[in-house]
Amino acid sequence: MERLLVLDLESGGCAAEAMLNGMPVAAVGAAGGRACLAVHEYTLAGKNQLALTVGAALPGQAVASQPRIAIGPTWARARLLLIRQGQSPADANARVLGAVEWATAEGRSYESPSTHAREVELPVSFPRWRWFDAPPIARNATVERQVLEFVQQLAFELGRGNAEPLLTAAHLRFEELALAYQRTAADGVQRFRDHLQQLYAAKALKIVPPAAEEIVLRPVVEGRLVECLTALGAPVLRTQNENPALGDHAWPVRLAMVEGRIYVLR
Repeated sequence: MERLLVLDLESGGCAAEAMLNGMPVAAVGAAGGRACLAVHEYTLAGKNQLALTVGAALPGQAVASQPRIAIGPTWARARLLLIRQGQSPADANARVLGAVEWATAEGRSYESPSTHAREVELPVSFPRWRWFDAPPIARNATVERQVLEFVQQLAFELGRGNAEPLLTAAHLRFEELALAYQRTAADGVQRFRDHLQQLYAAKALKIVPPAAEEIVLRPVVEGRLVECLTALGAPVLRTQNENPALGDHAWPVRLAMVEGRIYVLR
């Protein structure tokens, strides 16, 4: 694949989150920063919605917009770029396909959180990804318990070095990623399995199954998927290694439910 479609999110003086077609794909904290990633698996041929939330709230918090004062220049932007393999998103020659930008001057009042969006026409020819047409997930105690138990079991098995339950639940995800990036699903599955085994052998796979009250289930894409997070917004499937030299790893989980069965679609 010679070219990549990437989302480039930057902010200064505020937290920000970028969504593509209702799917959260990148975020930076209150101090600002930059995040960039390929987004083929979140796009549609034709019109797409790019959204930028300034002052993004923590997951699970229904926070009403409140006035804030900009302490210094405060700004954010989300751009969709078409770049060559190996090309930096910061390259001035990167092709900008669409952008949402926001800024306010030092000392000015602004609303936080606030969301700004626009439609972007993308020259892609990917198939229509399954998550676009997943049925809305019912919000009731029975479904919530099923999802919580599912996530806890995945965490337990990953901590034992067993990738198979996650690979089984995510088989459609691996198939679609293969189509999105011109590779085979089998290669993606084997790379994930090998990576997990390497972490387990290095004793770098300390995963504590989260208690139910530690899991935030965030509805995304109009309730068709649920994103599983910690209270601080991190993926709930993550290592908690005591030795800093081992580093930490996280695996985002966005679930769909079809006829009572749970799938990891992203």
